Amino acid sequence: MSTEKDAVETVFRIESPRIIAAVTRIVRDVGIAEELAQDALVAALERWPETGVPDNPGAWLTATARHRAVDLVRRRETYARKLAEIGRDLDEAVAEPEFAAAEDTDTIDDDLLRLIFTACHPVLSTEARIALTLRLLGGLTTDEIARAFLAQEATVAQRISRAKRSLATAGVPFEVPHGPERDERLASVLEVIYLVFNEGYSATAGDDLVRPALCEDALRLVRVLAALMPEEPEAHALAALLEIQASRTNTRTDATGAPVLLADQNRSRWNRLLIRRGFAALTRAGELGGAPGPYALQAAIAVCHAQAASYEETDWAAIATLYRRLAAIAPSPVVELNRAVAVSMAEGPGAGLAIVDALAADPALRGYHLLPSVRGDLLERLGRTAEARAEFARAAGLTRNARERELLRARAAG
Repeated sequence: MSTEKDAVETVFRIESPRIIAAVTRIVRDVGIAEELAQDALVAALERWPETGVPDNPGAWLTATARHRAVDLVRRRETYARKLAEIGRDLDEAVAEPEFAAAEDTDTIDDDLLRLIFTACHPVLSTEARIALTLRLLGGLTTDEIARAFLAQEATVAQRISRAKRSLATAGVPFEVPHGPERDERLASVLEVIYLVFNEGYSATAGDDLVRPALCEDALRLVRVLAALMPEEPEAHALAALLEIQASRTNTRTDATGAPVLLADQNRSRWNRLLIRRGFAALTRAGELGGAPGPYALQAAIAVCHAQAASYEETDWAAIATLYRRLAAIAPSPVVELNRAVAVSMAEGPGAGLAIVDALAADPALRGYHLLPSVRGDLLERLGRTAEARAEFARAAGLTRNARERELLRARAAG
């Protein structure tokens, strides 16, 4: 029994995004679609222990969920009216699950892309988009999402439920947008994936600096997106950025979980396969033409780090230039802070400190622990040790991550 149960749950976790996407095309409601997908899971848990796992378990689950979706549609409206609305023959959907043929790959991919754009719709808050995306597309349980973001399970469950209701209330269409709206919506999708990765790469709070599972979820999502949108440069650029960043994940902490600064990381342990994948993705983005977008520029910065044999040999002047270009199209005080670090390596700590001091009054950085942390590092390099220690102490008081706090307190203590 346990073997079949494990098989069902494993297949469902892998296939659930496609199942939900296929069913959403019929019922036009992601909340209902997820419930019907769960119904298919229950059916499999009841049936597979008796009949065995089918040859194509994903197709079985999808056909079962779609069968129930059609039944639901028929109960709510006349068959003819709904058939006209969705514009397709549903006869295939009501075939017995054991004999249901696999759907056309292009149709499944189209549905999956529609689901991505729906889950990341700007009508939802950033937190809701992240939670719903991880739930519907990442296959994570509510508990897993809550643990990943150090939130209460009930809070996350409520956030997801409200997101589904908001989509239904707003009448968000199950489609990939076109025209000017497409760019805005794609930016939302890319942002969600980027934020998920960053929370895994450098956790904002908690006892762990890195949460590899979130990085893996984001990588999986961006790879799917790039495959579904092969002509979209920024999708490939984000994939490049995350692949290269992920290559360093295992070296960002030591055996005890303590942070290891970039300058001290063992570059021989960086994952060369992920780096090669990142290089290939960025090359593809460049081949598609057009001016580089924000993710392409950040990926180019990551390439500079990945190509350098050591921290000191990094092309810091090129990185500073790339940050300047990034600031021109996506201005942000955080970008300027990063540019300050690159400038300090290329031109000296004094030049970097001048940029940091100019940012000190920016309200967007109030409470941002990396501002005093960077300033402390620059002061230390200038030999202003007492001032540097005060900045590290201030940074330690601002961060919510326990591991970063320990590192900053150690630097403050000298």
